[in-house]
This record gives sequence, C-alpha cells and structure tokens, in this order.
Amino acid sequence: MEEQQHDIDILLSDAGDYIETRTTLWKLKAIESLSDVSGELVSGLALIGMATIIVLIFSMGFALLIGYWLGNSFYGFFIIGGFYAIIGLIFYARRSVWLKEPFSNMLIRKILK
Repeated sequence: MEEQQHDIDILLSDAGDYIETRTTLWKLKAIESLSDVSGELVSGLALIGMATIIVLIFSMGFALLIGYWLGNSFYGFFIIGGFYAIIGLIFYARRSVWLKEPFSNMLIRKILK
C-alpha cells in the first residue's frame, strides 16, 4: 500500500511538471507568433510609408506638369485629385477581396505556424 501511494505521488508530481512545461511552451509559442506578426506589420507599414512619399512626390510633379500644359497649375491638381478619387472608389468597392481576406489569411497563417 505504501509503495502504491508513493507511485501515485510520483505520477501526480510528473503530471504537474508536464502541465507546467506545456503552459510554458504555449506561452513561448504565443510570444513567437506575436513577434512574427508584429515584425511583419512594422515592415509593411515602413514600406507603405515609403511608397506614400514616392507617390506624393510623383503626383505633385505630374500635377504641375499637367497644369503647365493646360495653362494653370490648379487644373493639374484637380485632374490628379479626380484620378485618385476614382482609384479610391475602386479600392473601397474591392476592399474585402484586396485587403481584408489576404491580411486575415496572413495573420492566421502566422499565428498557426
């Protein structure tokens, strides 16, 4: 009877250690997934920022060029603004397919990795 009680104590101790180890492993996996996703997000935001600056500079240049061709610089800015409004409406209409689904899939893939 003593030996059986001793075996049960060892089994319970090992089960406790196993649960503690699994909990620690789960926490480390969660931290790894979070750091992977946040790294992707930061690098993506940096690229978006650089692309925004480039598009802004080219847009101003094209607006001034179109304005020069038409005689008044504000004509070029109106034309470029209208072009971006049309592009914005297209993106707004397709936002689920072009933005939401790929981002959700990437997030799920990174978390479940």
